[in-house]
Amino acid sequence: MYIPSEQKNEEQGMAIPTPAFELTKEPSRTRKSEAKENDKDDVIPDNLDEIYARLENEVGYKVSFDIVVREMTFGERRVAFFYMNGLAKDTILTEILKRLTYLQQDEISSDAFHSFLSHYVPAAQAEKKEKWNEMLTFVLSGSTAMFIDKETEVIIIDAKAFPARNPEEPTLERVVRGSRDGFVETMMMNISLVRRRLRDPQLRYELVRVGERTQSDVCIAYINDLADPELVKSIKDKIELVHIDGLPLADKQLEEATVQRGWNPFPLVRYSERPDVVAAHLLEGNVVVFVDTSPSAMILPTTFFDLIQHAEENRQTPFVGTYLRWVRFLGIFSSLFLLPLWLLFVIHPELKPQALEFLGPEKIGKLPLIVQFLIVEVGVDLMRLASVHTPSTLATAVSLVAAIMVGDIAVKTGLFINEVILYMAIAAVGMFATPSYELGLANRIVRLVLILAVSIFHAPGFVVATTAILMMLCMQRSFNRPYMWPFIPFDYRAMWNIIVRKPVLKNRTRPNLLRPQQSDKMPRSE
Repeated sequence: MYIPSEQKNEEQGMAIPTPAFELTKEPSRTRKSEAKENDKDDVIPDNLDEIYARLENEVGYKVSFDIVVREMTFGERRVAFFYMNGLAKDTILTEILKRLTYLQQDEISSDAFHSFLSHYVPAAQAEKKEKWNEMLTFVLSGSTAMFIDKETEVIIIDAKAFPARNPEEPTLERVVRGSRDGFVETMMMNISLVRRRLRDPQLRYELVRVGERTQSDVCIAYINDLADPELVKSIKDKIELVHIDGLPLADKQLEEATVQRGWNPFPLVRYSERPDVVAAHLLEGNVVVFVDTSPSAMILPTTFFDLIQHAEENRQTPFVGTYLRWVRFLGIFSSLFLLPLWLLFVIHPELKPQALEFLGPEKIGKLPLIVQFLIVEVGVDLMRLASVHTPSTLATAVSLVAAIMVGDIAVKTGLFINEVILYMAIAAVGMFATPSYELGLANRIVRLVLILAVSIFHAPGFVVATTAILMMLCMQRSFNRPYMWPFIPFDYRAMWNIIVRKPVLKNRTRPNLLRPQQSDKMPRSE
C-alpha cells in the first residue's frame, strides 16, 4: 500500500519537508481530485431548490431565525433574495422589490442575469459573483444575494444596515478644545471620518479579510505618495499571513498575531480613537490599520515617545503646548522612579543629597516598607478595576470610600505610613497622565520591578534593573523601526521636536524614521 512521506512524518510527529520534486503521480492525482471537488462545491447551483437545500445544510436556513430567504417571481422568472435580518437595510430592499414587480415577461431577455444586473436592479452598488463561498462571505457581512433561477451567477446588493452608535468624544483622549467626534464600532464610518479630514486622492484604503470563521474586515490605510512602500508591503504581508479562527477581540488580537512581542509589556502599536490624530499620522507617513467592530485604529510603526504625546498639546499655543508636554513628561518620570528612589534613600540615608535630608519616615510602621508598597500597588489596581466595573452613578462614591476611608484607617492603625500613601498617590497620578493606557500599565510593571530590585539588591539593584529595562527598550523594534528613536539612535532635530512643541510653520519635515517618499511638508522658501 502506498503511503506518502508527508503522512509518515505527520504520524511520527516530524516536520513535513517540502519535496524538491513529485515522488509519484498518485499524490498529484489525489490533489487534483480534491481541487476539482472543492471547485464543484464552490459553484452556485442553477436551481433554486438546490440553493435552498445548501442554505439549510451550510448556514442553518429554517433553523436560525435571522436568516431570511424571500422568493418572488418577476417576468415569470423565479428570484430569491437571501440576507441576514438585522444586517440588511429593509427600506432599500423594499424599493428594489417595488421596482422589479413592474417587470413583464417580454422585458426579460434570454440573458436574464445581465438584464437584472444592468437594467432592472435599482441599487447603487451591485456586482456579480460566481463562487458560492464568496457569496456567503458577502451575505454574512451584511450584503444581500439575489439568486435567479436557471442562472449560475448571483447578484450581490450592498444594502447594509449595521447596528452603530453616533460618534462621540473618546474617553481616553479628551481635549479641552477640538473635535468631539471619535471612532465607533463600524469601520465604514471610521474611514469616512478620516476621509472627511483628508481629501487627498492619494489616500488609499485596502481591504483584507482575516479569520477563517469571523472573516473580519481589516482596512490598511496610507497615503500612496508619502508612505514607505516597503513598510506598507511588510504590514500587508504580515496581516495576510495571519491564520486564525477569528478576531472577536478585533485589533488587539490582530496586533498580537502580527507584532508577536511575546511577554514584553511595552506596547509596540499605538491605538487612537480620534480621527484627527489618525489623519495627522497619515500625513506624517504612518500606516493605519482599521478592524471592523473596533472603535480604535492601530498606528504603525510607533515609538516610545509617540506614546507619551497627546492631541491637547497641539490644540494650545506652542509655549503652552510645550509646558503641558513637560508636565506630562515629569508625571511619567515620577510614576516610574519616585517610589524606588524614595525607598532607596530610606534604606541608605547616606545616599540622600543635603537638600533632601527631610525625606524619610520617622516610623516604619507595623509592616515592612516593601510589603506596604506591594499592598498599595495592588490596592490602586483594585480601585481602578472597581471603578471600571461599577455603575457610573456609584463609581465616584466607591472611589472616595476606597481612597479616603481605607487609606486613612490604614494609616491610623499603623499598617501604613503617610509617605507611602503620598508617593503612591503621586505615582498613580503620573500613570493616569500617560496618554497611552497600555504604556501606563507597562510603566506600572516597571515600577514594581524597580521596587523589588531596590528592596533586594539596594543601589546596585536599582542601577542594574534600570539599565536592563533601558537596553530591552533599545533592542525593541516596531515593524523594523527602532522603538527608542530618536533617543537611540540619537537624532538631534527629532529629539528637539519631542522636547519642544514647535509652531506648525516651523515643523517643515516629516520624521526620517518613517522613510517617507516626500520628506518636506511644505515648500521651502527660497
